[in-house]
Amino acid sequence: MSDLIQVINTNPYLNLLIASWVLSWKGVALWKAARRKQKWWFIPLLVINTVGLFEIVYIFIFSKIKPKRPAKDNCV
Repeated sequence: MSDLIQVINTNPYLNLLIASWVLSWKGVALWKAARRKQKWWFIPLLVINTVGLFEIVYIFIFSKIKPKRPAKDNCV
């Protein structure tokens, strides 16, 4: 594990690649959560860093779920 960390720390291009990967997924996930007014998704997406995995799961699974709307009363 320490060898992997040493390789990441000594290679600036790998750092740039990882940062670009994380920022792109995080940006899309935060944008979707904000547009849907999902405060309880927005905060963890902003704070938790999982190298894009949490964001990918949110984008492809949880952002597709339609919010439940209360039934309308047809009474006048």
